[in-house]
Amino acid sequence: MAGSAPAVFELPAAALDQALPPKQRQAFSQPPEHLPELIARTEVWLAEPGHDLMMLGDADYPARLLATADPPLLLWLQGKRELLASPSLAIVGSRSPTPQGEDNARAFAQALARAGYTIVSGLALGVDAAAHEGALDAGGATVAVVGTGLDIVYPKRNEKLAARVLAGGGLLVSEYSLGTPVMQANFPRRNRIIAGLSQGCLVVEAALQSGSLITARLAVEAGREVFAIPGSIHSPQARGCHALIRQGAKLVESAQDVLEELPPLGAARSPETPDTLEETPHEQQALLDAMGFDPVSLDALMARCGWPAAELQAALLELELDGQVARLAGQLFQRRVAG
Repeated sequence: MAGSAPAVFELPAAALDQALPPKQRQAFSQPPEHLPELIARTEVWLAEPGHDLMMLGDADYPARLLATADPPLLLWLQGKRELLASPSLAIVGSRSPTPQGEDNARAFAQALARAGYTIVSGLALGVDAAAHEGALDAGGATVAVVGTGLDIVYPKRNEKLAARVLAGGGLLVSEYSLGTPVMQANFPRRNRIIAGLSQGCLVVEAALQSGSLITARLAVEAGREVFAIPGSIHSPQARGCHALIRQGAKLVESAQDVLEELPPLGAARSPETPDTLEETPHEQQALLDAMGFDPVSLDALMARCGWPAAELQAALLELELDGQVARLAGQLFQRRVAG
């Protein structure tokens, strides 16, 4: 049944009754008016290497997704189909993260990918993109679940990232047919697939209204573990994570904290944590310690360190070029976490 558009759309009623729950069966028995055009377009698309179509009821339909309350009827796939059954973790969060949040997403994804987990996210800007990139940087696998047809990449800024996911042996997934444009309502719905494919969901950084909290809620409803990284009490982007922790999500400060809550993967590699203290000169480390991990102004740093302004600015520039400090708007600086 998988991989054949006509076969999927021309199933007899008896087969539908056997394969599908009532909700999906009703939707499937009322195909759209443009069905012939969609079938023809899908057949052309399926002829391309790595393109596939999976139906609810197929033998290799992912078991974790099947166990959720609303598994998708169809999944359009591009890339490595087998990843749907691999040990997986979702990493989600803000589309506009702080530099620290983006660094955390990348660092956790790298470590978890090295430990043997496929990283699942939504190909959005911010935390999603950093999570995909982190997994790829570690030589690991990543799955991107999108809210459009697979012939449309949204946002367009992530077209190169989508290509990199495929080139790196990853997978693009959508429940939406080819040509489905960007529609706001589709993105919260795709979050249930992100949660459903994964054994756990890590929220890196999120405001109280972030869509990633929907993913976390769906993960809880599916019986999956939810993890959250705490942040500054002054940061709006940390309030969603703090709310999740108050509701029972597991507070994590390292990838090892996540791994300790999940079944072992046998011979999977342990995450590697770089030792920045040994690699940073004493004066620079003293400055990093004085910065802490919240945004800080130049004047505040001068007061903490007692350094002359010129010397402090030179040291900050060196740390910025070395990737250890980020320069923010309003002449603020923030320490980055090594990935």
